[in-house]
Amino acid sequence: MKILISNDDGYGSTGILLLEEVAKKFSDAVYVFAPSVNMSGAGHSLTLKSPLRLKEYDDHHFSINGTPTDSVVMALRYLMKDKPDFVLSGINFDANLADDITYSGTVAVAMEACLFDIPAIAFSQRINKDGIANWDVARTYAPVVLKVIIEHYKFTKGVFLNVNFPSCDVKDVKGIRITSQSHRAIDDHVIQSIDPRGEPYFWIGTADYRHRENNKDIDTDLGAIHSWYVSITPMSIDMTARSQINTLSELFS
Repeated sequence: MKILISNDDGYGSTGILLLEEVAKKFSDAVYVFAPSVNMSGAGHSLTLKSPLRLKEYDDHHFSINGTPTDSVVMALRYLMKDKPDFVLSGINFDANLADDITYSGTVAVAMEACLFDIPAIAFSQRINKDGIANWDVARTYAPVVLKVIIEHYKFTKGVFLNVNFPSCDVKDVKGIRITSQSHRAIDDHVIQSIDPRGEPYFWIGTADYRHRENNKDIDTDLGAIHSWYVSITPMSIDMTARSQINTLSELFS
């Protein structure tokens, strides 16, 4: 079995090293191809107006000065002669939940693999209020999730999985839940300040919703993570709002 690993935190990050460690429990053919620097928030973007430069560390480890999506495209279209059996993404530093999935480069890796019809899973480790990740949770539960998926789950075309690990001690994890994508209050803030030359600048701040008890429905990703469950959300690349097709068709008939 051949496994391709990428992420958005960058080549050599703690999470991707951990994911490679986990993947090697299941395969001797693990390839790592990731952005050379942190590309968090890149979403499902491609680099189209500047050249990409590849760095090869050995025949199983590569980085590129591009986005997470660039990494997957380069790995599949340029480096790998045969498609991998799985594409794994992460393990991201902090959770990818609710509406923020749309911004996530970690999730985008899985989305791109899905477009190539390759089974894909995105992994993220929630951090605590002090910005610390307890990687022992991911180290313990990522192999559990992978074992079940590899041995028993058949991916449907156009579907990938988004897995999030809670921020707690391993002994306090309540279990694994299959969840739906939740929604959060849109309370991101824009910070305005002045640089040393007296010019104004702006910084888009990340909301702290991940650390508030704003969703206790354990059947959703936010609620499950807040309640110390591992969350597995099946996601579809097809974003069609099918409930609206008939309504719109009647308007334009």
